[in-house]
This record gives sequence, C-alpha cells and structure tokens, in this order.
Amino acid sequence: MQTIRHSEQTLRTALISKTPALVLQYENLDAGERRLMNEAFQPNSALFEPITLHSQSDWITSHPEAPQDFEQFFNDAKRKTPSPEKCNIYIQSIGSLGNTRIISEEYIKWLKGYCEAFFYGLTVKLLEPIPVSATRCSFRVNDNTKNLQIHAGDILNFLKRKKPENAFCVVGITMIDLYPRDSWNFVFGQASLTDGVGIFSFARYGSDFYSCHYEGKVKKLEKSSSSEYSVFDNYYIPEITSIFLLRSCKTLTHEIGHIFGMRHCQWLSCLMQGSNHLEEADRRPPNLCPICLRKLQCAIGFNIVERYKALLRWIDDESSDIPGITPKHSREGNVHLPKRAEAFKEWKEWIIKCLAVLQK
Repeated sequence: MQTIRHSEQTLRTALISKTPALVLQYENLDAGERRLMNEAFQPNSALFEPITLHSQSDWITSHPEAPQDFEQFFNDAKRKTPSPEKCNIYIQSIGSLGNTRIISEEYIKWLKGYCEAFFYGLTVKLLEPIPVSATRCSFRVNDNTKNLQIHAGDILNFLKRKKPENAFCVVGITMIDLYPRDSWNFVFGQASLTDGVGIFSFARYGSDFYSCHYEGKVKKLEKSSSSEYSVFDNYYIPEITSIFLLRSCKTLTHEIGHIFGMRHCQWLSCLMQGSNHLEEADRRPPNLCPICLRKLQCAIGFNIVERYKALLRWIDDESSDIPGITPKHSREGNVHLPKRAEAFKEWKEWIIKCLAVLQK
C-alpha cells in the first residue's frame, strides 16, 4: 500500500494558482468557501485525505498521465462550459433499467435528481427511453463472460445525431455491458468531449455479474444479421441495491465531470480519480476534492453551500422510494427499492461536516 502525499505548497498552487488574476478570483470567493477549499493543504484535514494506492493494478500506477491543476483546467482551450443556450444535461436510457417499468422509471428519476444536485445550477432532463434496436448498434457475446455487449462507439454516434440543440451534453445509460472495439474485452463507459456525449454501463455493478451463476449469460448468439435485436427482449437485469445505486451515481457524475473538461484527479482522494477495477472504484469517494470542486464551480457558477444543501435534500427525500415489484430473479412479489439514506449515509455525514466549516 502506498500513500501519495503532496506538499502543502504543491496543493496550494494546484488549487489557487500563482497567476495574479486567478489568485484574485480565488480571493473573491465567499470566505466560507475559501475556508473549506483551504482544507486541501491542511496536513491533518479530516475532510480531504491523500490518495492511497493498494496495488500495481490501480489507475495511477498503470495509466500514467499528467496531473491537471486549476490553472490548466481554466486555460484549456478545448474545455466546454454551459451557456444560457446550452445549459441542459440530458439522460438517455437504453434498454430496461429495472425488471419492471416502475423500477426503471424510479431508478432513472433517482439519477436525474442526483445529477441536478451534483451539477447544481444546471437542468437535467430525461429523454424518452429507447430499446437497443433504436440505436442500430453492433453487438456481440463476450468470449470471457458469455454476456451480451453493445458497441459503445455506435451508441455515441447515435447520441450525437439525437443531441438536442439546448444540450450541454447527452449521456446514455444502460444495464447492458459495453465494448469499444472488437479487440477489447469491455469498457465501463466512453465519452466524446468534443461532441458532448457519453455512454455508460452499470452492468458490472451488479453483485453477481462475475458469478458463474449470473443469469445474463448467453450460451450462443443466434442472429442472421446485426439488426436482429430480439435477443435483448427480457434481458436479465441485476437487482438495484444500495451499493448499486451508490456505484451508478458515482460513475455517472465522474463521467459527466470529464465532459466538463476535468481530467483524472491525482491530488487528493476524489470522485475524479481514475479506477481500473471495481474495488478501486468503490474506494473512490462520491465527493470532489477542493481542486476539482473549484473547477466545477468555475464552470457552472454555483454557491457551494446551496449545492451541498441540495445534495442533502436529495439524500433525505425518500418520497420516491416506492415499493418495487422485483425480487432478484423474479417478476412477482413486493420488495422495496433501496433507501438513498442507506447508500449515502457516510457521505451525508461528510457533507454536514463541510457545511459546518462553510457556515462558521
């Protein structure tokens, strides 16, 4: 196990910059916001911790890349920011997200509400759900897992064609595994920053995906052509548990963060850290470190206190957590969808601590 611990000066410069105009921009922030962000370079901060590497397979070790500080983010000519004309995040569900219509509808409403709180100040809209066949994408059976996969690049092209005029970005979500090209095993998601589109799969977040008993396995794919999509009818969908909800919320906001131009974080433990495998993704917190928080605030212009309060309201609002109709391997019987408060219990406590610092 290795801890990546940057010096106080390195973190201060990464957050504030040494460029006078950006230093002044920082000094003009609310005093409480500066107090919270300054926790980035406090050696014993209880809110923001250094990154811990657990193995050589972790992202930073296996995917070396240059870190991005606030100044580099601010000066990135390719970075796209929302405008009054393009201020909407659209979510496009592809295929069923739950074993019933009720589960699918409630789950995507959860994701919509979470994104609206996380990207506070922007509007999140839901596009009409579509079947896989509407995308005309290629698909296959993975040689290793024997699970169906759809082609990520084809989906991106479909989303690009369908992107509304007032969209900042369009993100597709699916419960079907993805592959980017024939030579690759799989990919959790893929995005085009220039086109403002992304596609993300939550298939591998099910607790039994890697099990030999996983019910989504396909023994043999019989199709006369790539346009034969009946194989996706009644395709197996994993149970939506508390950990599944947490994982999907983290993935969705991480990937949309990339569309804002935020690169993988290498400063502190942060949502924007890269992850090479599920264990590493689970260690990644749902919150942004101060450096990435300043990047997102710069792009959107939100008040940090109001953003955290919106996230708390989303966590505490259980009004939409209605009874579902799906035990794990059946379409009958009544069970409850997971409570958001269960999934986000630790993060709620963390947000309350942040608000205490902000409102001193």
